Amino acid sequence: MSPSHQPTGFLKRVALPVGALLGVVAAAGVTVVALRATTGPDCRGTLPLKIAVAPAAEDVVRRAADEYEAAQPTVDGRCVQVQIEARNAADVAEDLPTAQINPPSLWVPDSSMWASEAQRSASEVGTDAPKLEVKESLATSPLVMAGSEGAMTALGWPVTTVSWQKVVDPSVSVTLSDPTLATEGLATLAVIRGLLGNPDGTPKPELIGALYRVGRTALPSVRDAFSEVEQGAENAPVFTTTEQSVIAANRESGTRRVVASYAQEGTINFDYPLVRVVRQSEALGTGSAAASFEEALRSAQTRQRFTDAGFRDADGNPPQNIAEEHDGVGGGRVTVLPQPEPDQVSELLRTWGAISLDSRMLAVLDVSGSMTDPMPDGETRIAVARDAALTALALLPDTTQIGLWVFSTDKNPPDDWRELVPLGPLGEPLGAVTRRNALQQGAVQLPALVGGGTALNDTALAAFRSMKTGHDPTKVNSVVLITDGKNDDVSSIDTATLIRTLRSESDPAKPVPLIMVGLGPEADMSALQQIATTTGGKAYQALAPEDIQTVLLDAIGQRRCRPNC
Repeated sequence: MSPSHQPTGFLKRVALPVGALLGVVAAAGVTVVALRATTGPDCRGTLPLKIAVAPAAEDVVRRAADEYEAAQPTVDGRCVQVQIEARNAADVAEDLPTAQINPPSLWVPDSSMWASEAQRSASEVGTDAPKLEVKESLATSPLVMAGSEGAMTALGWPVTTVSWQKVVDPSVSVTLSDPTLATEGLATLAVIRGLLGNPDGTPKPELIGALYRVGRTALPSVRDAFSEVEQGAENAPVFTTTEQSVIAANRESGTRRVVASYAQEGTINFDYPLVRVVRQSEALGTGSAAASFEEALRSAQTRQRFTDAGFRDADGNPPQNIAEEHDGVGGGRVTVLPQPEPDQVSELLRTWGAISLDSRMLAVLDVSGSMTDPMPDGETRIAVARDAALTALALLPDTTQIGLWVFSTDKNPPDDWRELVPLGPLGEPLGAVTRRNALQQGAVQLPALVGGGTALNDTALAAFRSMKTGHDPTKVNSVVLITDGKNDDVSSIDTATLIRTLRSESDPAKPVPLIMVGLGPEADMSALQQIATTTGGKAYQALAPEDIQTVLLDAIGQRRCRPNC
């Protein structure tokens, strides 16, 4: 079934003047969308070969297809008809495992990270899923930091190397493209994980905090970041993109609007692999047609077109015309970091998904008398809890729903808890201020409210019931309770009764995990662990001031899997 250029058969590609063809079709009352007049050999039919390609490489691949079809290729007497669709790699990776309607037979994603993710997803689907053969790269382009000359000068440009630490520096205005939608965001996440990740692949709290900062302004596409700069916004945030995208944008605008710098720690290459997507149901001859078109994609003409478009070759060598500063890029050799492993890609996407989930959270803080006791650094426990709450609050987006309770014995008779700020979106007006401002003001008041005993059990149950009653299935509903002691309210239910009650009232359809934080060495971690586990939550102990921020960030980072971590 190898392609041939000398077939015989029953269907002939006939060249017809476009005007005459349109006249015939219009007379028949048919609406014309698009027609491409072709000439060719006799054929018994057509063999469609669908190609999904990353938008940046679309023009090069289309020109390769034009040249390929001009040679009139056939397989078993059928004319090969190349169909090209420009699609983001993330979308293709999501659809491939289950797509049955006109799926692609070849795929050119901008990164093998998406090919790995698609392979992982396909392995979970079963025998109906496609088999993906990831082949060598067609071209490459390194991930760079980019922005206006003004913004990049603040980072040291025109010096061509800067540190990736700038991306996570709170003093630098940075935006990130959504890593679930854009490869630029996923690649940046992979680099940041290398800086702030644990050896076992789990994210450090510093990574969660950094992602929250940049995630609040995440864009669906890096094109949006380019647009801000191209519209003349010198104060537009710095962003990450590919070297080739900077070249293409500047050439399109006719001037150097965007400039790029390269990370001194190294960077990830967008490697544009060719992926063969094999399905049991594909038409006979598809493999031969795909192999034939692969030759066209790897031809000298196509390699030159990639070079002309600003890509580097498959080995990462820059085109000669960007060996020096040109079109906003430096163009020299770069240090290439290893591509993340498939499980690391999955972990990155899960981490981003966790911090991107909208929350409905009730914060419950112990204000019993012992909260005035000092931590190892001399700061009181209540001050440490207040500062950690304020830090976490600053990271959360305006759509997050937060409420604040405090508790100690007889704080609000007959109850042991008191609502300082009602639950609702942080950006929602609450009187003369927003709820975010009201929560900040409430946190500042905490030291003045300290007194009484630790009414832990009744408060935990009341908070659980409150959140379950108003459960929102579109959000992560949870309670975060911070205490430094154990239940010493003789009038409340005991711990065993609390556990039985929580177990009986828990509803898998309305999960409300309790995140229990024990502050200091006197916290009853045994009881806190039982309470948390019963609801699908987790218990933490914070012995030092820096621990509590770590605890809160870890709790945030694990929200996606609750209550089934």
